[in-house]
Amino acid sequence: MSASVVRVKADRETPYARRARYLTDENGFAFSWPAVPIHQFLAERDRAFAAASPTGLIALDICAELCTNYPATTPTLLCRYVKIRAGEPLRTAFAASGEIYYVMSGAGESRNGNDVIDWGRGDVFCFPGGGETSHRAGGANCLLFAVTNEPLLAFERLRAPLPGQAVVETTHWPAAEIDRRFEEVWSRPLSADTTGSSVQFSTTVLAPSSNTIPSINTAINTLAPGGDQRAHRHNGVAVTLAIQGEGIHSTIDGRRVDWSTGAAQITPATLLHSHHSRGSQRMRSFVIQDEGLHHYTRTPGFSFG
Repeated sequence: MSASVVRVKADRETPYARRARYLTDENGFAFSWPAVPIHQFLAERDRAFAAASPTGLIALDICAELCTNYPATTPTLLCRYVKIRAGEPLRTAFAASGEIYYVMSGAGESRNGNDVIDWGRGDVFCFPGGGETSHRAGGANCLLFAVTNEPLLAFERLRAPLPGQAVVETTHWPAAEIDRRFEEVWSRPLSADTTGSSVQFSTTVLAPSSNTIPSINTAINTLAPGGDQRAHRHNGVAVTLAIQGEGIHSTIDGRRVDWSTGAAQITPATLLHSHHSRGSQRMRSFVIQDEGLHHYTRTPGFSFG
C-alpha cells in the first residue's frame, strides 16, 4: 500500500474528518429549515390581559415549529409581553445586543445600569443588552411589549456585550413626540412610492441606519379608516402588534388574517401581504422586523406586487 493511500485512510479516521459533511445536491440552495408560519399569538395575548396574571414575562415562543433549541418568535427575534402589577418590581436579563419596549398600558420606571427611563402608555424605549434591567409599575397594572434578538445570538452561541461595550445606547421615544411626528406624516399626500403612514424609531449612534438596534427595525404604522396599504413584500420577517385592530385585517399570501387588538402576528419574509382598515378608527400597530440585517447586507428585497 502506497504512502499516499495510507495517508488518505488515516486522514479519514481523525475525529476532525469524521465531523465533516459533504453536500452534493444538484440545487445548492435547497435547505431543510422549516418555513416560518403565518401565526397569531392569541393565547399569549389573553394571558397578558387577564386580570389575575402575575408579574412576569410571557414569551411568544414557537421554537417547536421553527426547530430551534432556544425560545424564538422568528428565527432572529424573541418577543414577550411584560406584565407588571401595580407597585411591583420585575428584573430581567437578556442575552441580546439590545432590548426594545413598547408601552401598551400603564406608567412606570425602568433602570439599566445608570440609565433610568420614566415611561407611559404609547412610549417606545430601548436599552443595551447584556445587563440587568429592573422595571417597576406605578399605581396601576402595566403591560409592555418587549423584543430582543436573543435567537440571533443563540444561533451562533454568541454572548451579549459587556457593560459599556454595546453599540446600542439607551434611548426614549415619548408618545407625545411620536404623535407630533404623525401630524406631518398624515398631512403628506400619498404617492406611487408610499409604503405606509408610519414613524420609524432609530438612534443617533446608528446613523445613517434607520434601525432601532443593528439587526432590528421598529415603527408604528397607521392606516386611515377605509384605507388599504398596498400589497408588498420584503426579505425581513415582520411581527405586528395590533395596538388598535378592530375592523382590520391583513391578506398574507392570499390568506385573510383578522386582527385582534393587543395580539401579535407573524408575516413571514418574502410573502406578498397587504393591510386593510374597515373599522371606524385609524389602524395603529407596532411593527418589528429583522430587516436591519438585510439593510446592512444590501438585500432588503422590497417590492410592490
